[in-house]
Amino acid sequence: MESFAATYHDKQSWEKRAERIRSGIREGIGLSQIPKNTPLKPIIHSKRTYDGYTVENVAFESLPGFFVTGNLYRPAKQQSSHAAILATHGHGEDARYQEYMQKRCATLARMGAIVFTYDMIGYADADQCSHKHPKALALQAHNSMRAVDFLLSFPEVDARRIAVTGESGGGTQAFLLTALDERIAVSVPVVMVSSYFFGGCSCESGMPVHKSKDHQTSNVEIAALAAPRPMLLISDGKDWTKNTPEVEFPYIRNIYSYYGREDQVENLHFPDEGHDYGINKRKGAYRFLAKHLGLSLENVTNERGEVDESFVTVENSAALRVFDRQHPRPAYAVEGDKAVGELLTTGVEKEKQ
Repeated sequence: MESFAATYHDKQSWEKRAERIRSGIREGIGLSQIPKNTPLKPIIHSKRTYDGYTVENVAFESLPGFFVTGNLYRPAKQQSSHAAILATHGHGEDARYQEYMQKRCATLARMGAIVFTYDMIGYADADQCSHKHPKALALQAHNSMRAVDFLLSFPEVDARRIAVTGESGGGTQAFLLTALDERIAVSVPVVMVSSYFFGGCSCESGMPVHKSKDHQTSNVEIAALAAPRPMLLISDGKDWTKNTPEVEFPYIRNIYSYYGREDQVENLHFPDEGHDYGINKRKGAYRFLAKHLGLSLENVTNERGEVDESFVTVENSAALRVFDRQHPRPAYAVEGDKAVGELLTTGVEKEKQ
């Protein structure tokens, strides 16, 4: 990190370095080869209405025949303009269905945001290929950018107020998407930004985004590509983010100082907590997202002045599933690691059965 920092000292020199890091990501995942702007063909069904929010089951095609699957949480009270948030998840088993994820998404929706949470490849409904796909990093980065396209297809979504937040492997997705897509206005990567740890999974470090013949970087610099957009780093004392207050956060804040925007980056550290997106971390994220997206904390605050998620109805996995007997995946879906991998370089749609 010290050797990297020696290559820049102001906004101009940092931005030269930043562009090389960004191009390294694009080159490493083969972004230029991936077909652009293919039809999303969204599938939205099974709307449920709860206390202050609604839930729907969603799929769209990030590539012809390849489906991104998830759930769309919306405020029950419609407005002419809404912020929108992508909620990514880590490597926990079928994490989209888990209680902590449902609470996060429902709470943000009741605060006034349209929230889309979607599966990692190989998880839950996203079983057209394995999670250990050799191009998992490219697939998930592309899926995230298409998820932004999906959110912006709703006329009520304010294009100036798009955010992303996720934990662990979802934190990697969050800061990579922010690095690649200027449409992300606010980011909250949770328990992932580390000076010495890169994730270890093919979906995080399985393609050469950190090192090539003429460049090398780390996740700290990749996360810093968010500057000067608002970013909250959430860290804890029991994983690879234990040094964030002393190492990663000051490093990133220094880069924000080149823009005169040190106030736009924050760190919330829990020295006695572990690797999760638990209630204290969620409360911190809610406050930050409310501040920068114009959301209402009052909508989720109880009589004691505390954020209270007890209004959330936790559903079972069957209710949240996108594809089932009543809503089968389209017959032309591309299946298998080899066929899905070919989509990333050819974009050729499998013949419809």
